[in-house]
Amino acid sequence: MAVEVLAVLRRSAFHGVGETDSALQSRIALLSKRGFTVAEVEDAIHTASWQTAELGRLECRKDFAYDKEWNGKVYVTKQVRPVFVEEAAEIVVVTVYTYYF
Repeated sequence: MAVEVLAVLRRSAFHGVGETDSALQSRIALLSKRGFTVAEVEDAIHTASWQTAELGRLECRKDFAYDKEWNGKVYVTKQVRPVFVEEAAEIVVVTVYTYYF
């Protein structure tokens, strides 16, 4: 099943449906500022255990070795927690939380 991380960018309740390519590209560029990559989200969904989240959604968590600086502090581990919905043909990521420790 495909993981459609960018589908949430197209269908966000807070941003217009069918936004222009330049607006979509701007939002994609913000992913790095949120502290995760699309590859990490896909890896978490494909390899971590899923749990029930609020509003009928699902979530999972995966730790990644980090050993880098984030916002002025060095962290050993980064945890990525995608919240998503499983649809018939795809998984749509609603949001992603990133934790450092």
